[in-house]
Amino acid sequence: MSIRSVSGYPFALAVCVLLLLALFLLLRTQRLREKYSVIWFAVILGVVVLGFVPSITTWLSSVLGVTTPLNLVFILASLVLLTVCIQLSIEISALEESSRTVAEELALLRLELRQEIEVARRDKGPEESRTAPTGGDEGSHP
Repeated sequence: MSIRSVSGYPFALAVCVLLLLALFLLLRTQRLREKYSVIWFAVILGVVVLGFVPSITTWLSSVLGVTTPLNLVFILASLVLLTVCIQLSIEISALEESSRTVAEELALLRLELRQEIEVARRDKGPEESRTAPTGGDEGSHP
């Protein structure tokens, strides 16, 4: 059997197995959240199904009117990447809003703390000057 007669499907299946192992490792070490892993499991499952039954790509491309099955694979891959980009854009937008809200709340808390410190200093100021021992002469204080 020559190298030219071997199709790319076994290679795709091997890559899927490696990706699946990497995905489980990322989930186990908590470097990837479960909600993001769902789409990757779906992609891996799709590639495995197409790897075991490559005629699905040919049939699906004829049904959808795509001339070449490989073009259909590229279209599907582009749609998956677009979906991931949109999902990540939504997450980034939510995180930006959350961090902006936290920054605003922190600024308000700092302002409130400064105001309380100023009020406390004003309240303590005359009291301390009446009760604090003086090191100099007594005539300089009112």
